[in-house]
Amino acid sequence: MGSLLLGRGLNAGWANRCLSIGLLVGCLVALCVPAAAGPRFREPHIAYLFPAGWQRGNTIRVWCGGQYLAGMDRVYVSGKGVRGMVIFYAPPLNSEDFDELRRRRAARRNQPATAAQASAGQDADGKQWNPLIDVLDELNQQELQTVLGDFFSPNTKRQPNAQISDTAFLEFTIDPDAEPGDREVRIGTPNGLTNAMLFQVGVSPEVYEVQPFGVIKRPTPVLEPPVVINGQSTPGDVDHFRIRAHRGQRLVIEVFARHLNPYLADAVPGWFQAVIALYDPRGQQVAFADDDHFDPDPVLHYEVPEDGEYTLEIRDALYRGREDFVYRVRISEQPFITRIFPLGGREGAGLSVLLGGWNLAAKEARLDTRPEGGEIRRLALPPGTSARHHLAYAVNTLPEVTEEEPNNTRKEARRVTPPVIINGTISRPGDVDCYLFRGRAGETVVAAVNARALGSPLDSLVRLTDASGRVLAWNDDHPDPGLGLLAHHADSYLSAQLPKDGDYLVTITDTTGQGGEEYGYRLRVGPPQPDFALRVAPASVNLPASGALPLTVRAIRRDGFTGAIELALSDPPAGFRLGGAWVPPGRDTVRVTLAAPKGVPGEPVALRIEGCAQIGGTLVTRVAVPADEMEQAFAYWHLVPRQELLVDATRVRGAAPAEVADAVPIRVPAGGSVQTRVRVPWRWALPNVDLELDDPPKGITVGSVIALAGDLAFAIKADATAVKPGDADNLIIEAFARPREGRRYSLGFLPAIPIEVVP
Repeated sequence: MGSLLLGRGLNAGWANRCLSIGLLVGCLVALCVPAAAGPRFREPHIAYLFPAGWQRGNTIRVWCGGQYLAGMDRVYVSGKGVRGMVIFYAPPLNSEDFDELRRRRAARRNQPATAAQASAGQDADGKQWNPLIDVLDELNQQELQTVLGDFFSPNTKRQPNAQISDTAFLEFTIDPDAEPGDREVRIGTPNGLTNAMLFQVGVSPEVYEVQPFGVIKRPTPVLEPPVVINGQSTPGDVDHFRIRAHRGQRLVIEVFARHLNPYLADAVPGWFQAVIALYDPRGQQVAFADDDHFDPDPVLHYEVPEDGEYTLEIRDALYRGREDFVYRVRISEQPFITRIFPLGGREGAGLSVLLGGWNLAAKEARLDTRPEGGEIRRLALPPGTSARHHLAYAVNTLPEVTEEEPNNTRKEARRVTPPVIINGTISRPGDVDCYLFRGRAGETVVAAVNARALGSPLDSLVRLTDASGRVLAWNDDHPDPGLGLLAHHADSYLSAQLPKDGDYLVTITDTTGQGGEEYGYRLRVGPPQPDFALRVAPASVNLPASGALPLTVRAIRRDGFTGAIELALSDPPAGFRLGGAWVPPGRDTVRVTLAAPKGVPGEPVALRIEGCAQIGGTLVTRVAVPADEMEQAFAYWHLVPRQELLVDATRVRGAAPAEVADAVPIRVPAGGSVQTRVRVPWRWALPNVDLELDDPPKGITVGSVIALAGDLAFAIKADATAVKPGDADNLIIEAFARPREGRRYSLGFLPAIPIEVVP
């Protein structure tokens, strides 16, 4: 059982000392991590924040763990009302640090360090020391032996992990009027920005668990809702918290664990799988949860039958644990929405939805269906109301109808006229909803379900049958790369060409045989509606001194759309350029280059990339959502959406970015070559320059460099045995200077060069 520090009335020195003790965990673990040869560029990385949130109107010190954080000196927080700063960075402890600790504990210097020396991390002789030595020195001998034995004993349960080898202390100041919810935290280092990590702004009193190294336990106070508990799970750990509850309270106990850190690359399952249980005053289990339908983060709803002291238990389902197994538990009686119906509406139509959940004062809410809002939107919650983070609704332009029961058989099926969106519910286990429509020979019909993507637990299954009952097409799960936080893509999609005129039936059910009021869906039936969405990764971009770096843009094509997509920066600062600004026809992924000039502002810049394409004679524009590519359990990759694309160009030292001199795309004949020119700012290096293709398309190579009218010129060649006419892509090329002494160094990336193979 860990102990707690209360968010109010807490002695600041004691709180900081306790968090400092916890901070040492990552540094001690780092001693067990063998040194390895690093990559050419060590991208700084945050693995966790603890606590991962705090009540607004307070200042809190936060323990941060990660990798390659040395020299960190800046903290960036998305949104308004939250400011962060670095208190100190703590490298892994080494043998000299432990020698210093032994000297201190053996001799106890007669002349202690002055306050000024202590704040500067110096001893009485002016020598610098690791700030964590002070933390260790505050432990008594038994505590120190316990801690070191836990970390260095042959029987320790702790596993070394380089991704959490660096640790640091941050401080966040949260304004009283700061907007509650998720914020993204990034740290600035000499190598640029880290990835984004979530930090939550709360409105209730907060506490955090004090577990010095997971082995030193201290008493736990009794908590009164509303309260938010911040904790960590260590190997084999089971945390218990005492809650004082009163008869008639309708408690909502919700866990944020996987939500804070959605994918752990070296864990199976690939996230902290929290499990919670509630025990009554007699120690009997009265409630249990290991998820919230499809969401791995559990939620409990419990009406308290009698006054008393209840116990909340939380652990990992497999008793795993590590410093990045961070959680927040919110215990309250606040209104909590679990479902809405319908799950969306037609654009521009006034629409109210029915609400379901706990402690709700209002049973309806108004949807925003204005044309400029985008397809997927978030429900605006009444003040003081909570909901799971996936609560969403859809806005479309097609006609809409609502399901009417009974409709379980072909005879009872409701007749609809495509194109149409049907709002319905699989209202009970085994329920089947049937819809009949008239089709013509040769027509292509799409039946697409939008449910899981909108927070419904429905695991849909759709079938298309003809008048004789013959199944023409069916689908269970249809992956959507744009839903990066979903581990199970359970929404269905089918497309089929109708063989003849006549009536056709579309049926929808839950493939697992489940059902209930919350199992809502939107079923689209009709001809294809070609469209696309965009993602750009990574969401934190660190431009090198040369000022150019490749990014990955992914096109999520819908309903058979295969056209080219033109990309552009939306209202960027002067000098920022996007190279290779297109997604070629039929391609789902392309790499582009982002370039910036020398002399950009001293702070990171938030950029926006848009894509536009002609679809059915209409120009359609979509924003590229920033995302991070995250690995799950060594295998699966997910595009996790982020709030902003933040670019650090403060290290750029070059002149104006390079520029492709020829019209693009460059048309390369299959089996032939074509010469291309690029205007570069480093003409002094010509012609002693080597070019290297970075992850080139199969069959494409580049020739030697020549200087042509002061430009860099080279040939692009296409091997006829490996390419075919119509192939299109961007070439990502890095240039290297080749001085006379034989050594070479990078001049940076050229702008991405669009190419198309022609006959």
